[in-house]
Order: sequence, then C-alpha cells, then structure tokens
Amino acid sequence: MLGTTLAVAFFVSILVLVLRPPYALVAYIAALVWYPDFLRVSIGTIDISIGRFVISVLLLRCLFDDRIRSAFIWSRLDTLVTLSMVVYVGMYLLTRPLATALENRAGFLMDTWLSYIVARLIITNKANLISFIKVSSIVFSALAILGVTESITHQLFFSALKRFRPWTTPIQTQVYVIGTRWGLGRANGPFSHSILFGGCFVMFLPLVWALRHQRGHWGKLAYPLSGMAALGALSSMSSGPWGMLIVVVFCLVLEKYKRWTKVVLASLVVLCILAETGSNRPLHHVIFSHLNLTKGDWYQRARLVDVGVERIDEWWLAGYGGKDPGWGGAFGKSVTDLNNEFLLAGVKYGILGIVVLCAVLAAAFRGLIRAFRETTDKELRSLYWAMGSALVGVITLWQGVSSFGQMPALFYSILGIIGASSSFRKRVEL
Repeated sequence: MLGTTLAVAFFVSILVLVLRPPYALVAYIAALVWYPDFLRVSIGTIDISIGRFVISVLLLRCLFDDRIRSAFIWSRLDTLVTLSMVVYVGMYLLTRPLATALENRAGFLMDTWLSYIVARLIITNKANLISFIKVSSIVFSALAILGVTESITHQLFFSALKRFRPWTTPIQTQVYVIGTRWGLGRANGPFSHSILFGGCFVMFLPLVWALRHQRGHWGKLAYPLSGMAALGALSSMSSGPWGMLIVVVFCLVLEKYKRWTKVVLASLVVLCILAETGSNRPLHHVIFSHLNLTKGDWYQRARLVDVGVERIDEWWLAGYGGKDPGWGGAFGKSVTDLNNEFLLAGVKYGILGIVVLCAVLAAAFRGLIRAFRETTDKELRSLYWAMGSALVGVITLWQGVSSFGQMPALFYSILGIIGASSSFRKRVEL
C-alpha cells in the first residue's frame, strides 16, 4: 500500500496546486475523509499520512500566492490558536524525550495548526466559502452513501486495509467483524472508529444546511444534501454522533426563533441546577445517561470525569507526560480510554491545556456572535449561526470521544473557516 498512498498523495497534491483555492481546500478535505488515515508512508520512525503531504503542498501554494497572502488579516482567534499550539508543543517537549517529542509534535502541527492556517488563508470572502460548501456537500453525500451501505450490508470496505498499518504486524488471515446495533452495522468508512465517522458528517451538516438561502438549484439541493449528511451520521449507529446530531438540529431550528435564545440558555442552566439538586447522582452522570441513545457505555464516560477530578493533583501542573495515566484499573481495564477531549487535554498538557482549549472555543464563539450582530446580510447571518451550531456539536461529541485520526485536521479546518468568515466585514471596510 506504500505505492498506492504515495500515488494518491501525489495526485491530490497536483489538484491542490491547479484548482481554484476553495476547491483546493475541498480536495484536501476529500483526501482526509476518503483515504484511510492509518495508511501512511513510513520514513524511519516517522509515519506521514496523506493529509500531511497535501496540507504541506497547499500551504506552500498559499504562501507563494500574493493575492492569497494580501487578503489575510490577523485576528484574536489566530493569536489564541497559535498560543494553544505553543502550550501543546511546549508541554510535550518538557515532559517527553526530545527526539520523540519533536517527531510527534511535527505531525501534530501539520494536522492542526497548518490545517487552520490554510483554511484562514483560502476562505477570503463569502463567495469562496459558498463554493467550498457546495463541493464539500457532494463529497460528504457520497461518503454517506458508503456509510449507509456498510450499515445495511454489515461489511466494512476499508477495515481489511488495517493490516497495512505501519504500527502493526500484517496478519493476512485476520477477519474484521463489524459491530452491530438493532440489526444494523456500525459504519466506519475510511475512519478508524464509527464515532469519528459519524461525527464528521454532523460537523459539516450546518454548513450544508446554510445553502438553502442560495438561489436556484443549490437552494433546493440543500435539503436532500443535509438529509444525506444526517444519514451518514446515523449510519455510525453510535450515541456520540446521534447525540451530536440532535444538539445540532436543535441549534439549527433555534435559528428561526433567535429571540428565544437567551430564554433557552437560561432554561438549560435552571434545568441543570434542578437536576443536580434533585437527583441522587452527579449532574454529569445524569447528562451522560440521557445522551446515551444506543445503550453504550455511558457510565464509563461519566466515571472517567470523576476519576479525573479525584486525581487532579497528579496532572494539573504538566499532565502525565504523554503517558497512560493509569486510570484503567478503575474500570477493570489495563489501559485508560480517555474518551473526553477536555480531559485528554489536561492529561497531556496539564490544566493549562484545558484553559487554552476553552479560550480558543470562547474566542471562536465571540467572533461569530460579533460578526452575526454587525451584518445585515441574511446569508452571512445564517452561515455564522451554522458555524456556531457546528462548534456546539463538536463540543457535544467531545464528551464521548477524544479527537484522533482525521478529526483534528477536520476540526481545525472548520475552526479556520470560522476565523476567516468572522473577518469578512473587516475586509469589506479595507
């Protein structure tokens, strides 16, 4: 598979050089979601994914294009994202052997910061953003068809390729069995896990839904394309994407009743207080149990938060240096399944890791809210609302799974789009 991976990486790299910038970004996203992240090119101890090849080429193109560079405006979100990278890299370098840490963080930055910067550079105006969403919707609709097919046929079309992963010994006779729920298979597609596969659809669903304001056939296509994204999420048969889908759909419906937003938020706070005081369980146990729609292991996720709080004195300063925290024994396991992104940030980088992650999210929301209030453009307002809904959905998903594989690159691409679109008004003024 080494030759295949190199050939695909070369082909997509050519595409991102010759296509218009918004479509070049789509080509990168398509490579992420359609080519398995676990098929990598190994150079010594370094494993390079196809996404890392493509994003490097795309970044070089952006940097050598005067028109793209001249349209870039530095923002507060850029500062906070860059600061968070300093923390993520710095804390890792302090707690791990230098050679190993440099190798690991180089790949991490390619998946995160480079994806963010490229999206910031490319999405320079509303027309570019709409073009990106239109073509992306087709990419995800095709992926949804794959997911539904896997779920119905109980066949994982990409899983057999896992024997070519560079970090495992190939087992030619290994059989991969699809997980099932309610008679349907848990689709994985090219992803390593069904939760990540389902989550990627919901992350882009709000952007596709915003196309309904377009004139002509794209305005009409927004509805079936959004439905396809929802089907892709449902094909994962996982409570994480299902809960994320419910939250995102609720946020999108709330757009029509924007005047009730503050009332809804206040009501949620009151409900949380009542649940905490009226239940014989902690609030997060109540939330996890009710968000569990497929009878999954919600207790383990809730209990993980308990253990993290109980042992905060062990990790608050610098985390566990990239090592397993040893919490698995609390769940009868030999290793710890850190399926919470915020807790994972603390375990890796200490309390500062959680602080910078929350700061980045807060800055993204603040930028969207300010841009939403300052524009009268109906399409832009809907896009801002959609991006806010996507962020809320990601935060919901992070309560049940940490981000790995293709997800960090997808998230930071969305974050970059948010940072870019929040500056549309400033570009007009200039």
